[in-house]
Amino acid sequence: MNTILRRSVLGIAGLALSTGVVAGPLATLTDSTPTPAAAAVQVAKPDMDTLIPHGTQGKQSRITLNDEQTANVKAIIEATKNAGMDERAAVVAIATSLQESKLENLGHLGARNDHDSQGLFQQRPSSGWGTVEQITDPEYSTTAFLNGLRQVEGWQEMPLTEAAQTVQVSAFPFHYAQWETQAAELVAEHWTS
Repeated sequence: MNTILRRSVLGIAGLALSTGVVAGPLATLTDSTPTPAAAAVQVAKPDMDTLIPHGTQGKQSRITLNDEQTANVKAIIEATKNAGMDERAAVVAIATSLQESKLENLGHLGARNDHDSQGLFQQRPSSGWGTVEQITDPEYSTTAFLNGLRQVEGWQEMPLTEAAQTVQVSAFPFHYAQWETQAAELVAEHWTS
């Protein structure tokens, strides 16, 4: 092969390799010696000023969580991340679920039921939130709540109870506020876990 053609081919191959254009595995071009696993990158826990940007309103409530409730917190956080929303959205969602169900995935409660409300967010099939199977699935119900929250213009600048109430349309609109501190603490604890 003549020198000019060889340099052209090698130059194009080098450019393709350096810019990632080459398709297929590059294992044959790299050292196959095993390398130690990369150290985990430490991600800082969200700070409380980010999680509660407007301060809390009113007296704060708190409950001790069991394993099921903690698993539901983690499911809400994971669904929030999957929805591409931030830690503040997770705080609003967890505070809402604390108020609606105490983070318990409630089925139909018979005579004690509020209409046909079920699940973590006490969503109603008759109001278009989804089927009973869907609204009692933590990922689905959280995503449905977050989709409603996303539609609230300026929710990030609202007090938590106003944002939650705009989505939920509760008979007790100010009750969400009492859970803001615990919800923020749960997000700070579990967002990076």
